[in-house]
Amino acid sequence: MPLQTDILALAANQARGLAIDAVHKCNSGHLGLPLGAAEIGAVLFGGGGLSFNPDAPRWLNRDRFVLSAGHGSMFLYSWLHLSGYDLSLDELKNFRALHSKTPGHPEFHETPGVEATTGPLGQGVANATGLALSIQAAAARFNTAEHTIFDSHVIALAGDGCLQEGVAMEAIAFAAHQKLDNLILIYDSNDVTLDAMADKSQSGDDVKRFKAIGWDVQLIDGHDLVAVSKAVNKAKKATGKPQLIIAKTTIGKGIPEVAGTAKGHGEGGAKFSEGARAGLNLPADQHFFVSEDVRAYFASNKKKLVRNYKKWGKTFEAWKAVNPEKAALLDSRNAHVSAAHLLEKTPLFPADAKLATRAAGQQVLQAVAAELPLLIGGSADLYGSTLNYIAADKDFDETNRAGRNIRFGIREHAMAAIANGVAYDGIFRPSVATFLVFADYSRPAMRLAALAKLPVVYIYTHDSVGVGEDGPTHQPVETVSGLRVIPGFDVIRPGDPEETAGAYAAALERTDGPTLLALSRQALPLLNDIPAHIRRAGVLKGAYVAVQETAPLTTILLASGSELQYAVNAAKVLGAGARVVSVPCFERFNRQTADYKEAILPSAVRKRVAIEAGVTGLWYQYVGLDGKVIGIDRFGMSAPGATVFKELGITTEAVVNAVQSLS
Repeated sequence: MPLQTDILALAANQARGLAIDAVHKCNSGHLGLPLGAAEIGAVLFGGGGLSFNPDAPRWLNRDRFVLSAGHGSMFLYSWLHLSGYDLSLDELKNFRALHSKTPGHPEFHETPGVEATTGPLGQGVANATGLALSIQAAAARFNTAEHTIFDSHVIALAGDGCLQEGVAMEAIAFAAHQKLDNLILIYDSNDVTLDAMADKSQSGDDVKRFKAIGWDVQLIDGHDLVAVSKAVNKAKKATGKPQLIIAKTTIGKGIPEVAGTAKGHGEGGAKFSEGARAGLNLPADQHFFVSEDVRAYFASNKKKLVRNYKKWGKTFEAWKAVNPEKAALLDSRNAHVSAAHLLEKTPLFPADAKLATRAAGQQVLQAVAAELPLLIGGSADLYGSTLNYIAADKDFDETNRAGRNIRFGIREHAMAAIANGVAYDGIFRPSVATFLVFADYSRPAMRLAALAKLPVVYIYTHDSVGVGEDGPTHQPVETVSGLRVIPGFDVIRPGDPEETAGAYAAALERTDGPTLLALSRQALPLLNDIPAHIRRAGVLKGAYVAVQETAPLTTILLASGSELQYAVNAAKVLGAGARVVSVPCFERFNRQTADYKEAILPSAVRKRVAIEAGVTGLWYQYVGLDGKVIGIDRFGMSAPGATVFKELGITTEAVVNAVQSLS
């Protein structure tokens, strides 16, 4: 059927009106993109550009749309409303209001049809890359010669700000190398950034740049409905390369006073709303106006979308009938996996083992990966050091989309943001790895994973000054504490191989947020004085009694990670009244009941000393003002790891002396 340009043009102007009215009502928001990209929205949501079902927002084979330029959220909210999602006109009127379904930037879980939490620029480009990767990996596992279950596309809408961010360009290079041809990026190219015209901060030939990286490129007039439709259809038919559509648009189109200028970016144009509404042929006496013919058109369009969905559903049912094993595997994405089950499948370590926790993690990973076939992993060019390669499988690449190991290259930020995209899709469980000190490069995406409650697992190694000779640039003294303060972000720092097994089980059992495993480069002894099952299960609680006092309790020693051994040794010197509490995960411990926390750290016992090879501040929540913390409130130094520990006072003797000073 030919594109119905008249009604779509009318819808575009009415979507502009919705954005103007919403921003004017709350006196907050960004008008530039919703007005400038309205024709793009009309084609995507009303002109066949996207395949979706508003009544089944998480349909497995929907096209995914990601608004990377999340400040333009009224663009997405308007089109979701018009398309028939469960997003009422009242919710549009409540834009940016408390507890509304239309927050200031799109948030996953908050609004049906929102595929990713976006706002920090560039993240959505990388999220879309992860979604495209997930779809291709799913197609490789589940499609058969007789039935195609997965063949959808991911379309991201980004602006100049997104493409100036490094995370986007990292993801763009990764997508090109991987030839993710189901990824379509629409670049809303309006020559404006927030402060000024774009030529004040960028110059270059985007067509040549993207072609050189390995993308197909189309350059179009973003206000030409037919041109937009043809470009999207061509991109969806293309193979072999990711697709870029550079859509030249006028920012703030519809408000002549600010259109095409930096003032059109934010809410500055809202004060001209009445004149703009008249220019858009919107009734003066009716705000948040949608005409009956536009509503009728989108209602009819929704029926077509639902018919396509039902047609796919018949194929899906036929596929399940003849592929019960594949169907069971796909269903397992929603199945709860218990830590107890994973620990049961993870062999105990030999009593004489002395392993770095990264090496212990390598062994644990192979066991849990066998139990979780939808667990996939990646590394930022460090598989040989992070040791997180799933040995039973091969690389994910253009020849093997079913591979479970993803080589991200030296792209830590995009790696974490791409993992978020995989987690948003919900089919695979993503894990990624690099050195812990480079969490600073991943942190913006980690923060969003916590905000969106995504179950990403980070296997970050070389966790302390134990790195040794590489020196202070690679010794993350402040990093663990810096990550611990992210709400909803679990950091687990195991103290020996058995605690490492517990850490993996805890991370993979958790489905309501991300978990980081901070693993050591240096070998650690098995703490065999503590029964293995106690060490494993204790991690699940976040903290546990590792060494029980055998006389009236006088002293509590607390430690995490590689420093647990020093606390255990110190307790032997201090005598029967000393208790050692292993605290591999502050966040898990803080979620326990008051009774459990009191049992582990009795409030009556105030003589407490904690030790960790990192900054000390967060430990005072456990030792109180009467206790002491042995740590490193400075950067490290270049020397063998054992030498650095001794030089910086991370020793058994330091623990003993600290306790005695409290007597």
